Amino acid sequence: MPGTRKLGRTTDHRKAMMRAMVTFLLENGKIETTVTRAKEVRAMTEKMITLAKEKNLHNQRQALAYITKEDVVSKLFNEIAPKYADKNGGYCRIIKTGPRRGDAAEMCIIELI
Repeated sequence: MPGTRKLGRTTDHRKAMMRAMVTFLLENGKIETTVTRAKEVRAMTEKMITLAKEKNLHNQRQALAYITKEDVVSKLFNEIAPKYADKNGGYCRIIKTGPRRGDAAEMCIIELI
């Protein structure tokens, strides 16, 4: 269930950060972040892709309520979701890259498959 990790942030900050990271992931295809953040982003991204697999106005408005850019929502519904039409989940991949220099946080790359 997405949203169970607090990530050391206030509720508003955490929600804004997740929305921005999901938008950036859908826009660019991959991002580099910490493992715990990536697991949260993966959950929400997969929910957005599953929502976009059925293209109707209600689902588009729900996606627009979470994703911060309109062109990313149109890309999600027109390009990304049709690629996964025959797949049931598992749209993202997390690849661990090792510790971050400075605070040794476990880093990874999350990407769309």
